Amino acid sequence: MNRASTILLVSFLSSGMVGLSGCGSETPEAGPAASPATTTTATNDAAPKETKPAAKPEAKKGPEALPLKGEPKLLLSEEEIRDGWIQLYDGHTFAGWTPTNDVDWHITDDGLIEASQGEPGLLLTTVPFADFELRCDYWVAKGGNSGIFLRCAPEPTSPTKDCYEFNIFDSREKFGTGSLVGRTEPIAKSLGEEKWRTAVIKVEGNHFTASLDGEAVLDFKDETENFLASGRIGLQKNAGLVKFRNVFVKPLSTTSIFNGKDLTGWHPVAGSKSEFSVADEAISVSNGPGFLESDDAWSDFTLQFEAKTNGDGLNSGVFFRLIPGTEEAPSHGYELQIENVFANGDRTQPKDNAGTGAIFRRTKARWVVPNDHEWFTMTLIAHGPRIAAWVNGFQVTDWEDTRPADANPRRGSKTEAGPISLQGHDPTTDLKFRNLRVAAYPVSN
Repeated sequence: MNRASTILLVSFLSSGMVGLSGCGSETPEAGPAASPATTTTATNDAAPKETKPAAKPEAKKGPEALPLKGEPKLLLSEEEIRDGWIQLYDGHTFAGWTPTNDVDWHITDDGLIEASQGEPGLLLTTVPFADFELRCDYWVAKGGNSGIFLRCAPEPTSPTKDCYEFNIFDSREKFGTGSLVGRTEPIAKSLGEEKWRTAVIKVEGNHFTASLDGEAVLDFKDETENFLASGRIGLQKNAGLVKFRNVFVKPLSTTSIFNGKDLTGWHPVAGSKSEFSVADEAISVSNGPGFLESDDAWSDFTLQFEAKTNGDGLNSGVFFRLIPGTEEAPSHGYELQIENVFANGDRTQPKDNAGTGAIFRRTKARWVVPNDHEWFTMTLIAHGPRIAAWVNGFQVTDWEDTRPADANPRRGSKTEAGPISLQGHDPTTDLKFRNLRVAAYPVSN
């Protein structure tokens, strides 16, 4: 895409947060409106000094899940996909991201995220993450100031209260590159301006570790009372030209909800005509209609699993935040669609405006990624009213349920906990599920 035709994005406040650092038809909704920016001042040796928030910039339309042109960029290997990695940036659009103020975020002709103009700001993911491993490449101009923000609030005002900032600021003496701004210095200096560098950051509980180009730079535990357990991931433009590419994340701390041997922890919903069995460490679902429902329930969570359709054009789904099923009402919940069918040879046109990864009746998949008769991996994040899905690491859904609250997700927005269930759609159903695992978000967040 030409630079002139890219979305002009808004990003946020920043370093230091600012001078410091370095089975539907509805379409996906645009990201949230722009948030207030906060400015701080600091010299290279000074600790962060917070000031009052700057005036809120004029609200602008956030990045949209734009239709794709051509094949999607599947940037992860098959092994990485099976291991749970997902793309935070699809290589085409700003789908899954939202800015917080005026920054000239754009996508270059060669698929890089780039910014150099505007007040310091952030580009934030639309969903939060709790425990995760993040990997991305960055490039910063000489004297440039950027950062990677972790567990960030939607409208952050302080790098020490609302988020954790992994700083990218080679010329800064205190809290320079590899530090967590205002919290800890890097364990080793690792500098390198105007060249591509790879940052790997792992966040587990209160423990933060990181490396740059394979060299360890961070090992820190936050033992303070204001410890942040989850939040969004952000890319910062503070000063100078900054570029990002290959932005990947792997959710951590997931727990298996299928033992690979039998259906312990699961039960068929009364009246189900489907057959549920276990073989080769996979749950087989055949015939239908019917539902296999989990004994446990989840509200805000990350779900990852593999699925395979053993037929052409088969229809199934994974239901969540369910009202526990009965024979009369077996599936009153949200449905993560499984149906690898598209029209006119165009994977951007899923059948019935659904497609694998859609939230059925609510928002369609942007791209039908998988094929029948092949194992594929799905990731589902449900946090409050925000629901996002990835197929083989590629984000196909980013949707916010803005309907009035209702105990039944068919009628309105439901954020309360509910079981997960696997669907046998009809007598033709023949598919398998394996490697099902869930991570619940911390209750306090």
